[in-house]
Amino acid sequence: MLTMTRYIHLHAYHAGQCEPKRCTSLKLVRFGLLKLHRKAEKLPFGSILLDPLANKSLSPVDESGLRYGIVVLDCSWKEVEKVFPALSGKRMLHRALPYLLAANPVSYGKPFKLSSVEALAAALYILNRKIQARQILSKFGWGLNFLELNRAPLEEYSKAKSSAEVIGIQEGYM
Repeated sequence: MLTMTRYIHLHAYHAGQCEPKRCTSLKLVRFGLLKLHRKAEKLPFGSILLDPLANKSLSPVDESGLRYGIVVLDCSWKEVEKVFPALSGKRMLHRALPYLLAANPVSYGKPFKLSSVEALAAALYILNRKIQARQILSKFGWGLNFLELNRAPLEEYSKAKSSAEVIGIQEGYM
């Protein structure tokens, strides 16, 4: 029997700090694959916020948060420690992504320096929404390289039973 997985709503809190021509969030908006928010108050309550400063790692167990979507913060990596605390009071599921390498042209090969589309695709992949992860990455010439570069860890993370298990797997790649 064929089962359909539901489309996960993707959101970005856009801090307006990026170069518009290179902004992966803005490109996803143009394709109708992402909703952009310029005010934190407008972010969906109960969603998963990809937060590099979070205490827990994203794992397949977090699937319950998918009902309200996934939120990525689109800001400069230089400003991340200033912007994320402003979102700490928001009632969302704050989760960090595990160790992955960037495939985007700006940060290629750098660990944890993912573009917004890479972060969203990683989250979708870990939460076993692999088709949607491929869909959003396919909009970028380099996009599917992200999955190739991180194939082994992403597969392992997507089979983990807890955040602690994801951390254990991550240690093997660092």
